[in-house]
Amino acid sequence: MEEAKNNTGQNLGIAALITAIVTFVLAVIPCVGLIAIIPGIIAIILASVGLPQAARRNEPKGILIAGLIIAIIASMISLSQVFVAGKIARHADKWPNEIQNVIKDVQDNVVKDMEDANISIKIDSNGDTVEVHTSTKNAGKEQKLEELEGVNAQKNDSLQQKK
Repeated sequence: MEEAKNNTGQNLGIAALITAIVTFVLAVIPCVGLIAIIPGIIAIILASVGLPQAARRNEPKGILIAGLIIAIIASMISLSQVFVAGKIARHADKWPNEIQNVIKDVQDNVVKDMEDANISIKIDSNGDTVEVHTSTKNAGKEQKLEELEGVNAQKNDSLQQKK
């Protein structure tokens, strides 16, 4: 009578390998990788239980070893995210002030650039060209414009009175 062959070691190896692959996929995702430690531990336990069983029955151990190695690597990646998250959390209290300083610096740079702005407009139409150049540095431009508008308004009034 033939003995029924028990493939418990191989079944545990396949379960360990699948769980280890899931652990690895979860471990490399930022923030989600923290929870990958749970399936990583499960995969390590499955592979650790399956290895002695496979050795006793003289079964192949390749899948078990692969599952164990992938689970250990994925668990280490997951644990490294815990340390990274801890380091970030230790420095998180400084962020609001640093962000405010960066925003203030950007705002100051934008205001400075706007104060130093030069504007040039060129219009070409049927051979006629009109160019306007101005700068925010030139004080008194508004007053000169208002004077010119006043002169044009006076000319328009005198033209209307002649009609």
